[in-house]
Amino acid sequence: MRIPKDALVWLPGCIARPRAPLARPANVLFAFADHFEPEQLPDDPPELQAGRVREWIARYEAAAAGHADFRGRPPRHTYFFPEEQYRPEALEELAGHCARGFGEVEVHIHHDGDTGDVFRARMTRFVGRLAGHGLLSRDRVDGRTRYAFIHGNWALDNSRADGRWCGVDDEIAILAETGCYADFTMPSAPAEGGTQTSTVNSIYFADDDPLRPKSHDKGRPVVFGEKGSGDLLLIQGPLALNWRSRLRGVFPRIEAGDVSSTSPATRDRVRLWIDRRIGVRGRADTVFVKVHTHGLKPRNFDFLFGGGIETAFGLVEKECGDAERFRLYYVSAREMANVVYAFNDGVDRPIEELFDYRLAPPGGSR
Repeated sequence: MRIPKDALVWLPGCIARPRAPLARPANVLFAFADHFEPEQLPDDPPELQAGRVREWIARYEAAAAGHADFRGRPPRHTYFFPEEQYRPEALEELAGHCARGFGEVEVHIHHDGDTGDVFRARMTRFVGRLAGHGLLSRDRVDGRTRYAFIHGNWALDNSRADGRWCGVDDEIAILAETGCYADFTMPSAPAEGGTQTSTVNSIYFADDDPLRPKSHDKGRPVVFGEKGSGDLLLIQGPLALNWRSRLRGVFPRIEAGDVSSTSPATRDRVRLWIDRRIGVRGRADTVFVKVHTHGLKPRNFDFLFGGGIETAFGLVEKECGDAERFRLYYVSAREMANVVYAFNDGVDRPIEELFDYRLAPPGGSR
């Protein structure tokens, strides 16, 4: 077994026991974050990329039709679309799919050796393009166009030890400047490069230090009613050791919330996702489960629509099927972040009334 070089940074947090038990019944907010990349090979023609998106949409809507959460709402996918792969044809396909209630589009980027000025210009242009397709939210407080973010190659805020796949030490400040309402990149373990934070299984605010990378390594946890703030809200997915699934029968596998051809959902994994009890402190009645995939990679596409995604939905629904223990809510990244912001403000209302709390549903002219 090859142990990642940076394991000592994040393993202590994985081994630590979760916080106090969840209240009953607990709200389980389940979000599926997809690093959604229509261009699988350099220079794939735009019509090929749009065709992949059309096929995904048809297969996803068919797969989701047989599944529902506590309110009877189908699964909602969040498509983190790469800035460098902007194709209006593909995004118009996604716009119709999202308008039918199956998901929302947010921002993803792969870059290397950027400067702050270049990164700022790219983000500003791309946010404007997505907004032009009617795909991004507006902040009810200040009226700004807002977006969620996932960093390609996991290298948020130039966090790789070798400096690859980013280059921008003040990336977090630029994200805040250009309208990012939350980051969903983490966890990145067991990927090489030292990008995984020492903070794990958490929802927290981080501030940028523009003179050094990886400013999000630590921050201030969101606490109910404390009205905390920072340059960036981070909503992490689960990171744990899975002792029920062992390499060579000895070493526990690393659980990082990936659903793919090499990491299919299982009952034990779903239980680990929930048992990490990622949440807002002071709200033991709500757990945030964010998992991820790279859905358009050919092997993952075949796996997901060969039963993998329906299995994942079914296992989550079965685990949350006891109404005395859980209430499952399928949510987008935006809806998940809205609940965090509402809790941060001390708002105590039924959970389903908080999904549009601060960040309005996408809409407007396409």
